[in-house]
Amino acid sequence: MSKDTNGYKILTDNRKARYLYEILDTYEAGIELKGTEVKSIRAGRSNLQDGYALLRDGEVWLINVHISPYENTGNFFNHDPRRTRKLLLHRKEINKLIGQVEQKGLTLVPLKMYLKRGRVKVMIGLARGKKLHDKRETIRRRDDARSMQRALKQF
Repeated sequence: MSKDTNGYKILTDNRKARYLYEILDTYEAGIELKGTEVKSIRAGRSNLQDGYALLRDGEVWLINVHISPYENTGNFFNHDPRRTRKLLLHRKEINKLIGQVEQKGLTLVPLKMYLKRGRVKVMIGLARGKKLHDKRETIRRRDDARSMQRALKQF
């Protein structure tokens, strides 16, 4: 958990998504949660790594995101860790996403989960899968930048 420059508190970050996908556009979405899920997310017990979003019946659904059951209450109030959760977006944004996902063959990937004014938000990215040579290029650029920083530190 870290503080972002805009006063947001980042709870979970999906760093692997930026390696596997080329992010074309990002959207901020609210997420429909149950009470114990909010407590668990605030405790940093969520994982976006295998998650993705689907457009179904004019709504956006977050699938396969793991939010661990809250440990401080009994099993009565707990939830299924990988249940499908509804994302809250404006109708214009949903219509725009429907057009891009269906026509261009793009996917929706959760990038971050953060608190904004006390509410849990998810940043989803409109993404295109990278090919193997693109991934190698990303690694090469990162290694070059790291070696330049090392060289600059020595002088």
